[in-house]
Amino acid sequence: MKYAITGGTGFVGRALARELIAGGHEVVAVSRRNGVDVRDEAALNAALAGCDGVAHCAGINRELTGQRYADVHVEGTRRVVAAARAQGVPRVALMSFLRARPDCGSPYHESKWAAEEIVRSSGLTYTILKPGVIHGRGDHLLDHLSRALHTFPVFGLVGARPRPMRPVAVEDVARVLAAGLGDERLAGKTVAVTGPTLTDLAGVVRKVGRVVGKQPLLVPLPVATHRALALVLERTMRVPLVSLAQVRILSESLVEPWGEVDALPADLAPRVPFDAATIAPRLPRAGAFRPEDFRLTACPR
Repeated sequence: MKYAITGGTGFVGRALARELIAGGHEVVAVSRRNGVDVRDEAALNAALAGCDGVAHCAGINRELTGQRYADVHVEGTRRVVAAARAQGVPRVALMSFLRARPDCGSPYHESKWAAEEIVRSSGLTYTILKPGVIHGRGDHLLDHLSRALHTFPVFGLVGARPRPMRPVAVEDVARVLAAGLGDERLAGKTVAVTGPTLTDLAGVVRKVGRVVGKQPLLVPLPVATHRALALVLERTMRVPLVSLAQVRILSESLVEPWGEVDALPADLAPRVPFDAATIAPRLPRAGAFRPEDFRLTACPR
């Protein structure tokens, strides 16, 4: 089979490509790095030609110049669906988010929900995945957290009360996405994808800290404080330590999805635990944040 992956050079897209190639499938990576923007209808149609399915993984967790949630998540999804119809691609698997929902005051959550609704009404055979926090080599969680632990002696927790979460391994997400492109048990289904380890943000920090040999002072801070910090970091860091969308994400429980979902078949349930044995090989090389991580510092040539 031949499958297209939007966001194919991204964190989840790369993991899905490995999963599909290991299964003997042909993969077309659709990404701006490869010269295909999901907002470019002609290029998108050319990329999807002859495909048996498309996994729509393209997304952003902060808005940049020329990249808005409405453009990437909503209009991008609309164009992917239109191209799939035009090219006779029968199946689409969408990467959404566990707590995506309408009318909640978060452009990230609302745009992800709008993308779900576009896919549900597309007339295509679809599967919608709703994962929580995803971890793996090259992710935002472990990469930035490990560097933060090497940089700061204090770590600010989001909110006064602990919020439970079940971090899910990127390879488990990729397995379910791959099944969403061909497994009839997932046809027309919306499924939550969360990991087997129940913890919270403090637990995540402690687990990673034990692996890297750093145990910072954990201080609960109001959500409003984190929002103010995110506003500054989004403007000063090339990849911010935390974005406004991530503050909202971490201020809520990341165990149960919003709304009703379908049951995930037992053999597809995530199985990689979030523990020292899985954290260690996923961490970047030890080190603190560097001057080139900040926009106000010129990158060395």
